[in-house]
Amino acid sequence: QVQLVDSGGGLVQAGGSLRLSCTASGFIKAINNMGWYRQAPGKQRELVARITSANVTNYADSVKGRFTISRDNAKNTYYLQMNSLKPEDTAVYYCNGILEAKAGGPYYVGEYWGQGTQVTVSS
Repeated sequence: QVQLVDSGGGLVQAGGSLRLSCTASGFIKAINNMGWYRQAPGKQRELVARITSANVTNYADSVKGRFTISRDNAKNTYYLQMNSLKPEDTAVYYCNGILEAKAGGPYYVGEYWGQGTQVTVSS
């Protein structure tokens, strides 16, 4: 079966850094794009960063200059390097991908989500 597993969250002080990882498992033919979203209590889920298969990136204005999204194609793994963290970055972070994959049948394109990893930034 195809799934995304995200990890790397934790508790850090303001100004600290964390690196989140997201690994796609299963029969993966291609990853068209991969992104990171976050959802804070009482707020809607929002896009944080995205990277395409051509390594074109985009970021939310609130994280530009602080966060960097990258990929390791050989490992089917994506990362979100978060520097200069602020308390407002506290949220559950989810990886999201548009994958061409299969599970006992033909390849198809589908959207997948990780289970979420908690990031907490103290003042």
